[in-house]
Amino acid sequence: MGKVYLVGAGPGDPELITLKALRILESADIVVYDRLVNPEILRYAVKVKEMICVGKERGENWKQEEINKLLIEKARQYDVVVRLKNGDPMLFSRGGEECEALKSAGVMYEIVPGVTSALAAPTYAGIPVTHRDRSSSVAIVTGHRREGYGDDVEYLRKIFSSVDTIIVLMGVSNLEKIIGEALSSGLPASTPVAIIENATLPSQRVFAGSLENIVEIARRHDVKPPAVLVFGKVVELREKLKWIEE
Repeated sequence: MGKVYLVGAGPGDPELITLKALRILESADIVVYDRLVNPEILRYAVKVKEMICVGKERGENWKQEEINKLLIEKARQYDVVVRLKNGDPMLFSRGGEECEALKSAGVMYEIVPGVTSALAAPTYAGIPVTHRDRSSSVAIVTGHRREGYGDDVEYLRKIFSSVDTIIVLMGVSNLEKIIGEALSSGLPASTPVAIIENATLPSQRVFAGSLENIVEIARRHDVKPPAVLVFGKVVELREKLKWIEE
């Protein structure tokens, strides 16, 4: 019986992967990876015998239960199984579900944390998620919920009304609803908002605005996933602190 390593690949830039993740990739017999993993990172799997993409882009058929089964099967076939996930494997990446399945099947596993886009994206946009004069609390939330949990983003209303900086992952397709919940929470229409598309990559784009105009800005510039949304006063610091553009 082999061992499964749930490895965080980082937010996109291949240089932001950890040394431990690289070391494990170099010894991998198989890599089961997500769609958003930078292909350059896969080159470090120099001993790999098999690579399987289980991305969840629309139209693809991989279900989570099938991925769980695949990991268990491959752990019985290989010594080193790497489950490579974009960002951090335990933040909105279903790592917990995979660990539960592996545990139930008696498969050993190890979790290797990764740099999450929730923090890297604002950093690469020149936006500090905390600031002594502007933000002492941060919430990281998903822009959509699993089917069967009611209104997709209604739960955001309480978060918007109680946290200084709100970071939303996977929220572009639900942007109008998310903005609606922010306004319903009592935030003024002038509340600063930023969208960071393709964070940490050469193709990164950043758009800043307010609750009042960010939907129109996103529409005008045809913003596409993957993108991170940042809400709060810290967004005002972007013009002063942006460094990638400099």
